[in-house]
Amino acid sequence: MEEFKIEGDYIELMALLKALGIAETGGHAKHIVDAGEVNRNGQVETRRRAKLIPGDLIQIENLKIRLS
Repeated sequence: MEEFKIEGDYIELMALLKALGIAETGGHAKHIVDAGEVNRNGQVETRRRAKLIPGDLIQIENLKIRLS
């Protein structure tokens, strides 16, 4: 499991995907989210601009990221 430190109170889902290198562009990030490939705390997250906070667990396929 990876850990990602948030700068500030939250990070938007699409920004996280780009920061981690999972998505190369904003369009690619939208596709990943729209396809239902992102789980947040065990639930499918379909909001592109969902505000992720420290303690959230994000899973994309076999990759797990804990936000801090």
